[in-house]
Amino acid sequence: MLDRPEGTGTGATYGYRHLLQLLSIKIRQREGQSLETIRNELRDVTGDALERKIATSLAPALNFGAHEAVAHDDDMSLRWHRLAVADGIELHVREDSPAAREEAVIAMREAVRAALGRADIR
Repeated sequence: MLDRPEGTGTGATYGYRHLLQLLSIKIRQREGQSLETIRNELRDVTGDALERKIATSLAPALNFGAHEAVAHDDDMSLRWHRLAVADGIELHVREDSPAAREEAVIAMREAVRAALGRADIR
């Protein structure tokens, strides 16, 4: 069962578990699963299990070649891409990072937008 936010409307607050649930839903939707299937999968899943599932799903896209990319963090000649996510929120991705691939950047942007839970910025 999906958790409910505290409060209602613009006063609603969301916790870490909400973020995990939203990320899990978005990942499963990108894999082609229906919302009904996802709802059944999320029923009674612990936060730890959600974290592991999300990490397992995202690791290949975000970690592929990461150890080589980290070695270049201090290289000022490398360029960074700025991606606006919402008002006041940006993602910064170095161009040589495996995460700079278009599909990875789109997935990160959409995951952050979904986590914000605000329809007006989607």
